[in-house]
Amino acid sequence: MPARNNLKAIPAALAAAGFAASVSLPALGQGAGMLEEVIVTAAKRQQTLQEIPIAVSVVSAEIIEQSQVLDIKDLQTLVPSLRVTQLQGSAQTNFIIRGFGNGANNPGIEPSVGVFVDGVYRSRVGSALADLPKLERVEVLRGPQSTLFGKNASAGVINVVTAKPDLAGYSGSVSATLGNYNQKIVKGNFTGPISDNVAFSVSGSMNQRDGYYDNLELETEQNEINRWNLRGQLLWNPSDRMEVRLIADSDGIDEQCCGVANIVNGPTGAVVQALGGNLVPEAPFAYEGFYDFDPQNRIDTQGLSMQIDYDFDSFTLTSITAMRKLEQFDLGDVDYTSARLVTPDAANQRDTEIDTFTQELRLTSATDGPLQWMVGAFYFTEELTTEGSFGYGDQFRSYADFLTQAGTGGALNLAIIEAIYGVPAGLSFAEGQGFPSESYALDDDTLSLFAQVDFDLTEAMTLTVGANYTESDKQASANLVSTDVFATLPFGGTPFAGLQGLQFLPPYLNYPNSVEDGKSNDDDITYTVRLAYDLTQNINVYGGVSTGFKASSWNMSRDARPLASDLAALGAAGLLVPNITAGTRFAGPEESTVFELGLKAEFDTVSVNVAVFNQEIEGFQSNIFNGVGFNLANAGKQSTDGMELDVTWVPIDGLRVGFAATWL
Repeated sequence: MPARNNLKAIPAALAAAGFAASVSLPALGQGAGMLEEVIVTAAKRQQTLQEIPIAVSVVSAEIIEQSQVLDIKDLQTLVPSLRVTQLQGSAQTNFIIRGFGNGANNPGIEPSVGVFVDGVYRSRVGSALADLPKLERVEVLRGPQSTLFGKNASAGVINVVTAKPDLAGYSGSVSATLGNYNQKIVKGNFTGPISDNVAFSVSGSMNQRDGYYDNLELETEQNEINRWNLRGQLLWNPSDRMEVRLIADSDGIDEQCCGVANIVNGPTGAVVQALGGNLVPEAPFAYEGFYDFDPQNRIDTQGLSMQIDYDFDSFTLTSITAMRKLEQFDLGDVDYTSARLVTPDAANQRDTEIDTFTQELRLTSATDGPLQWMVGAFYFTEELTTEGSFGYGDQFRSYADFLTQAGTGGALNLAIIEAIYGVPAGLSFAEGQGFPSESYALDDDTLSLFAQVDFDLTEAMTLTVGANYTESDKQASANLVSTDVFATLPFGGTPFAGLQGLQFLPPYLNYPNSVEDGKSNDDDITYTVRLAYDLTQNINVYGGVSTGFKASSWNMSRDARPLASDLAALGAAGLLVPNITAGTRFAGPEESTVFELGLKAEFDTVSVNVAVFNQEIEGFQSNIFNGVGFNLANAGKQSTDGMELDVTWVPIDGLRVGFAATWL
């Protein structure tokens, strides 16, 4: 089949280097400008951006609006260390920070970059792709953050903070935007008090745009936008000590996405054309292709969360409880040509449902003094089910017959092979054969305990020490039904061994079974040690080491195969299926480490942040598409070195100039 590549461009972050620049002119004033103080909660306590010794980029609501950033994917235009790759579907998206990231295309993998919205963990990218609601800010924490965020933050964190309801008075806004490709965006929000201590807010948006990728076969368009979101909040302040925030949200995406490009027209391209199919060969930026049916992407996600903060005399108690549901459906023409090689009604379709519950409790010191501390616990439980199918189209037998004859110099065809092996004539690669039923399930229970202490060694020097213990228990299962008769034929060790290349859908060995229990249990202790020193009132430097951890990920695809070490026991138990090969059912944990030096300087009109780092992940969970499924395995060690620069300048009132760059 022809090679293909993602059509989406990545304008703001490159593999080797990236930069972003912005100029904001809301209203030009007359006097000298002054930098505003930026408050962040990257360390789960309120601190200013300049005093927190962490490499973090903060994008305010004002900058997001002026830059026309609509969703998390667009943040890469403002944060060069963040790269977002969207692949062949709306939800097949990877968030990558400092070169690290994974999770697309395989629901059994949680991303290495954790996404949190108002303190609630979004366990899959699909639940974080909706257009952004009314915001306060977005924080992008670079490097492993497992000490405080615990759950799968081995590469970094995107922390979205939305605006609270307003107790002071009523306000709201409505906006409408028109763009090319018939784009229409409507957004609105309203907030105000219900009583002296209760306030509410509601917001919603609708975003639609025609596609810009032409399907030449059906004269349709792909890469469209069709999404909406609704969000409601209640804020209750029963006393000066207590605040309760209740949030309910619902988001939807229903799109035909995404067109791909042919970058290498391989030898099977001619076979596709001989069958009457077509493709656009070797044109990465043609923005057009031939498909016998359009892809479908539907994502619906809903959530309910409650945050309670209570101020005691010497500490603050915070509780965040949340329930979320993600429903995701994907269907695609996976041969990416107009040849009917896969069936439209069962063409690599996948229907996934994920239910999560999270509970976080933490105590944070609230007194002055040389010692500031935080302790907490985080519990996560998730139930995932995903069902799918794969079926050959009505032209696949002819396609396979071409390859059979080419591979045997014209001496054999499928009819001869069927006669030799006693297969009913015409059954090999018949329409609908393949995997008519695929069913996977994954249950995850995770507990994290964390603590962090900031101790002022002197008036100018602060030592930070933090630790996290995480334990994750997972139970996975797979039940697949194979009807591909050709894949069961014993070609190995015969004159027909060359035909094994066409047995790319061998029968699947379901699990758990008497040899494979489908369970993984992982635990790890991560830590942070950091020293910060105030050179002057305006300049401080810091240095330290942090580690991160992500638990095992299970391969929820038809290419999950038993370990080579289990084949003998499976054979002894009589469980082996025809033509089975070894592989992996899951990839073990990721463990990351970063060494970092940083400088933060802030004056009246200019701020400069610099970070130099060396970061590596041991046991990186590599998820590689092999044409029919995904090979998931630990790919040894991955490492990066780099430097990040972030400069903000306010020369006069109303004019803000920002520059950010990453060398990786």
